[in-house]
Amino acid sequence: MTDTKVSINGKLAGDVHQGGFYRFKYDITTLLKPEGKNLLEVTVDKVSENASINKAERTSDFWIFGGIFRPVYLETVPKRFIERVAVNAKADGRFQLDVYGQNLAAGDIIEAQVKKITGENVGKAFAIKADAVNGPQSLEATFSNPLLWSSEFPNLYQVVVRIKNKQQIIHQVKQKFGFRTLELRNGDGFYVNGEKMILKGVNRHSFWPESGRTLSREVHLMDVRLMKEMNMNAVRMSHYPPDAEFLDICDSLGLYVINELTGWQAKYDNTVGHRLVKELVIRDVNHPSIIFWANGNEGGFNTDLDNDYALYDPQKRTVIHPWEKFNGTDTKHYPDYNYMVKAATSGQEVFFPTEFMHGLYDGGAGAALDDFWNQMLIHPHGAGGFIWALVDEDVIRTDKNGIYDGDGNHAPDGIVGPHREKEGSFYAIKEIWSPVFINLPKIDSDFNGKIPVENRFSFTDLDQCTFKWKLVSFPSANTESTKATVNAKGAVTSRLKPGAKGTLDLVLPKSWAQSDALYLTVYGADKKEIFTWSWPIKAARLIVEKQETTLNNSEVKVEETKQSLVVKQYGISYYFEKASGYLEKVVKGNTIVSLSKGPVLAGVNTELKNFSHQAEGAKYIVESDYQGAGHLHARWIFEAGKLAKLEYQFNQQGDADFMGITFNYPEDKITGMKYLGRGPYRVWKNRLKGQQFGVWHKDYNNSITGETWGYPEFKGYHAEVNWVRVENKEAPFTVYIADEDTYLQMYRPAREAAALSNNNVEPAFPEGNIGFLKGISAIGTKFQSALLLGPQSQKNKTDGKTFKGTLLFDFNQ
Repeated sequence: MTDTKVSINGKLAGDVHQGGFYRFKYDITTLLKPEGKNLLEVTVDKVSENASINKAERTSDFWIFGGIFRPVYLETVPKRFIERVAVNAKADGRFQLDVYGQNLAAGDIIEAQVKKITGENVGKAFAIKADAVNGPQSLEATFSNPLLWSSEFPNLYQVVVRIKNKQQIIHQVKQKFGFRTLELRNGDGFYVNGEKMILKGVNRHSFWPESGRTLSREVHLMDVRLMKEMNMNAVRMSHYPPDAEFLDICDSLGLYVINELTGWQAKYDNTVGHRLVKELVIRDVNHPSIIFWANGNEGGFNTDLDNDYALYDPQKRTVIHPWEKFNGTDTKHYPDYNYMVKAATSGQEVFFPTEFMHGLYDGGAGAALDDFWNQMLIHPHGAGGFIWALVDEDVIRTDKNGIYDGDGNHAPDGIVGPHREKEGSFYAIKEIWSPVFINLPKIDSDFNGKIPVENRFSFTDLDQCTFKWKLVSFPSANTESTKATVNAKGAVTSRLKPGAKGTLDLVLPKSWAQSDALYLTVYGADKKEIFTWSWPIKAARLIVEKQETTLNNSEVKVEETKQSLVVKQYGISYYFEKASGYLEKVVKGNTIVSLSKGPVLAGVNTELKNFSHQAEGAKYIVESDYQGAGHLHARWIFEAGKLAKLEYQFNQQGDADFMGITFNYPEDKITGMKYLGRGPYRVWKNRLKGQQFGVWHKDYNNSITGETWGYPEFKGYHAEVNWVRVENKEAPFTVYIADEDTYLQMYRPAREAAALSNNNVEPAFPEGNIGFLKGISAIGTKFQSALLLGPQSQKNKTDGKTFKGTLLFDFNQ
């Protein structure tokens, strides 16, 4: 990286190589000493003498490293040898092989034998007589019903190519390949093996915190497995060619690849550009995973190079210009939702943004993807898209005491952390991009065990998948366990063809409604989990009703001063401030529980208009009424044998970032929480998918997504919460939520050190730090506010509606 001078025994091996991401080699035969030691010297300059290389490579939007970061090796061949081959194997079995021989003699035979990866011959060998010239010579054959390569079934073959004469085999090479046909049909879509393809992709830089761009096979394998786990089928090599080893893994595990010439808003000149395109293509031409060549990125297009790719690629794969309309494609970067709608209604090009859903911090990536993806699926020429980006690219700086350096907000834009720590968007993407689509929002009284299902695979019948269900019950809030008890389980099959819709009949036992939740997991043909869906069965109201009679009868007593009202029950004292109507603290024996300043109408200025308290039969009622930009009525009910209850109702006008009530609790006293709801990751209004319904425990942390990697984050919004046990240094307490679809707000995430001034990725939060909300805020991306990202990203519509809720408080733990 970048200009490289190679010497053998003090003599130059050839011209200085310019360009940092490409494989190159020299014939050093005449420079070697047959006996004794030989000296190999490599001098690398970070800054190139070619100005266009410095612009294309060293001012680009990625980390700039120096040195040698990919393998250096010696290759020994006979004088007459095969330099390289180029394969073109079609889905219909047609096979073309271009063989580039060196120093071949008249009478030499070039022979090819196609084999399975296991070594078993496929068909007979075929051959031609060699011309005594250097350059390509073509062999052709046809094979019946070959197993085809795709992301779903990455079937590979190999071809053994030999130069031989009557006496012997002179030289042979082996090359892996796949039978498959790629088609970009103008005004239609992108096809693989005759099937229309939707690319579910991500951008990937070659990166590891301790070693920069020098990567092991284990890291390459980890990245491909993470992509497959997210149900991705594609990856873009942004913004330079990867290690060849990474492409080998994409071939074997099944990922479609866009391979890219380096260049970001600047381009190579013709002097180096023609040579670097050749080096790119001849190294990678045989990878069946590669579906497009990208001639630079974001304006870094030297159009004089566009036609070079076909010179070395017998498959004639389409060349694209990422972010512009070119060659029948529209690859616009970071379209907003309205662009997606317009493209679906009027766009003519095959549409697949090569960068979208920018994943800075906890924004982008999974957030708003659901709306974008629904638009993509109705686009008549849609071919998917590529999220930016896979990894937070923070470098461990050994020159700065081992800190993680994210270059401000330039690096922390991944779905996973620098060491591949999974963020919340990982699971949202996994669900949204599941090739088995399940559309069952809720289980209600009409549920009969039948679930709508759609096969979104391209080549996989659902009878090649495995469906397993289980009915579970959850532990209570007052136990230490979070493990569910399995009450029943079973399996079910489906025979849906790709693109078909139908119904899964789980054939649940008659007692199914006695369980707390239903889980459904689908496994692919490779036996790996595609996704697990979960639904609560028992309504939150039923869970709360069980708590109301768990206590012994105890008389409710009241004490009153000029400033305060104290309600005492079961040895617990509830202090209310008369001037505000708020709960100010709870005292348990000699322990103060610092829950205070609530309930407050979140985000709305109100004033106390009335505070009253009185006995109503066996109950004691404390009521507060607030008016202002909204209205909140809070009614506390204390009754012997039951938990303290808060019934509240509110309304407000206009659009709101969030809606509900909040309390305060000192952050320095909080230690953790256990809750029944969706988890374990937090959610946003436009990123609700991916989380499982269950009992979760989280220790307190102050993790900042993309800067510190203690996941799942403790702070933020949590979905569909039925109860929460707040662990603290004073005395733990539990709040039961008697209403469906209530969000729990647990504090406000800390601000990122390099946060943007436009705050797109810093969603709004209430002033209070423990909230029970009917609506929460959405999150935007680096380039767009949430309001530009579709229906789920809009603010909450209040429309003057009255919202009601019920909470039960248990301090008897």
